[in-house]
Amino acid sequence: MAENNNNKPNFGNYKPSNNKGPRISPYWIYGLGIIIFLVVQWFSLGGGPVETNWMDVKNTMLQNHDIKKIVVVNREEAQIYLKESSYEKYADKLNTGFSSPSKYGPHFFFTIGSVESFESNLQAAQEQFPEGDKISVEYKTVHNYMGEILGWILPFAIIVLIWWWIFRRMSKGAGGGGAGNIFNVGKSQAKVFDKDSRVSTTFKDVAGLSEAKQEVEEIVEFLKSPAKYTKLGGKIPKGALLVGPPGTGKTLLAKAVAGEANVPFFSMSGSDFVEMFVGVGASRVRDLFKQAKEKAPCIVFIDEIDAIGRARGKNPNFGSNDERENTLNQLLTEMDGFDTNSGVIILAATNRADILDRALMRAGRFDRQIHVELPDLIEREQIFNVHLKPIKLSKEVEVAFLAKQTPGFSGADIANVCNEAALIAARKNKDIVEKQDFLDAVDRIIGGLEKKNKIISVDEKRRIAYHEAGHATISWLLEHAHPLVKVTIVPRGKALGAAWYLPEERSITTKEQLLDEMCSALGGRAAEQLAFGSISSGAQNDLEKVTKQAYAMVSIFGMSDKVGNVSYYDSTGQTDFAFSKPYSEKTAELIDQEAKQMIDDQYARAIKVLTDHKDGHAQLAERLLEKEVIFSEDLEKIFGKRPFEKPALMNNEIKSETKAPQPEREENTDGPISA
Repeated sequence: MAENNNNKPNFGNYKPSNNKGPRISPYWIYGLGIIIFLVVQWFSLGGGPVETNWMDVKNTMLQNHDIKKIVVVNREEAQIYLKESSYEKYADKLNTGFSSPSKYGPHFFFTIGSVESFESNLQAAQEQFPEGDKISVEYKTVHNYMGEILGWILPFAIIVLIWWWIFRRMSKGAGGGGAGNIFNVGKSQAKVFDKDSRVSTTFKDVAGLSEAKQEVEEIVEFLKSPAKYTKLGGKIPKGALLVGPPGTGKTLLAKAVAGEANVPFFSMSGSDFVEMFVGVGASRVRDLFKQAKEKAPCIVFIDEIDAIGRARGKNPNFGSNDERENTLNQLLTEMDGFDTNSGVIILAATNRADILDRALMRAGRFDRQIHVELPDLIEREQIFNVHLKPIKLSKEVEVAFLAKQTPGFSGADIANVCNEAALIAARKNKDIVEKQDFLDAVDRIIGGLEKKNKIISVDEKRRIAYHEAGHATISWLLEHAHPLVKVTIVPRGKALGAAWYLPEERSITTKEQLLDEMCSALGGRAAEQLAFGSISSGAQNDLEKVTKQAYAMVSIFGMSDKVGNVSYYDSTGQTDFAFSKPYSEKTAELIDQEAKQMIDDQYARAIKVLTDHKDGHAQLAERLLEKEVIFSEDLEKIFGKRPFEKPALMNNEIKSETKAPQPEREENTDGPISA
């Protein structure tokens, strides 16, 4: 703050402090007003009379001639007024603190039965009195106007308050914002980020996703300098749809757009449009675009748009008048109808693009579909660099090593690995996070928590060891199977045994590769058959995986000679709720036969491989029983090096250095499952 020559603060440059005092609830003011009103009423009216009974009045007050008059109020209550000279006699009874009756009365009261009986009793009690000393009875009717008014108004006031409270809660719960009354139910619940409330996330915070960032960066650049594009005749895209698996960074990318663009940013979820009241969703869409037009140019981001963008006529609710469809119709009209929305760009995100309505996906509404896929090796390394910044790392931790151990992981999974590793290190009272902590974290996320205290019989443990050794043996001996990294018979999660592999990162998969993977998955069941002459329920996960893979090869990938080069998969999702199959019953029988034949062939192949290497399989199983956890080095000692190992997958230096589990992303908890 600048100062003038007199060393006094220059109030011209002074900015008031943002510190606010304690907020005073209006309900406190209401309560204080009621208390003050009651206190004033109490002291202004004074205390009431003291209750007594007829016997005290008859035997004491009447006999001593202390009563000045008796007033019967509303034919129910008799009020006793004492003489001034007799007031001191009853001071002890009348002195009740703040509620003491006034000196002028009434001083006592009691309830009478009926007026006739009271008059006769009073007359009988005064028979011996001279005429001048007898007390006469006065009658008075008092109306309690306030009580009568409250009796009429209070029930209606309670009903109105309950009604107001219910709708206030409903309107708040529906949108999570607004003024909180029923008239704002149809208002947009979007959060607005502008120059006063900027988002701190930028494109530098988004690791990987280079192609997706390039697409959205162009939209931001268009908003910043539109003349660069319009001078060549180009038009600003109306919408961009971010599509990809969960956890790949779609919402994070939208946050970065909000942080980079110097324009207002509206953010809301697709479920914010859905409401129990008919027409509210469409009303919120209209209000959202009305606000957006007023602040154009701007960006509107709708997360999880599949909540309202599901294909019309394909809703499983089968409702004749679906509120979601009304909301979608209004959204379609606002995005590209008669009324133009110049300067309003729509960003949306979903991981279920196949179920979205085709009218929503056409050019002119969502002009661009930006695919945000799972990160590759280089992108995973970049993501690790972002999430490892706040973690105290050991010098032996290499980001490239961590990226190689997490194939198929999304950005959210990598963030979870970093956090879990830090928690594991803290649990072990370490000062830094070491490489083994990250490996344990990957194991924990893929397979679940170890259950070393689970009760397993000796025979079950032996069967588990041979089962897992069967997987390991076949995967090591087949060319296209994923190379094994670690096998364990320690129960983890729902599985009693597990094997970890390091799959090759490939874009397409050949038929031979799929058959080798299928044979490897059936290795556990084949090992049980050869070693024990019987099979168990432990291959449930294997059989489920193999069955799905076989049917996909026959009916989707066209890898069956008899079925031919046909695919019955509908990538548009239009047949999800169809009641008929896209093929005949004869073709269905052929698909079943081909899938079963494919599985039987690979099972026979697994039997043959294990029979040819029976001794090595037995040695591996016994070593697994002894150590409970074995690594690729153990298989190399028994079977030798894999002759068809590709250089890209060779990682012997890292494996021999760590001798620790290096799990794959594709979980293989194929061990026997408890029944």
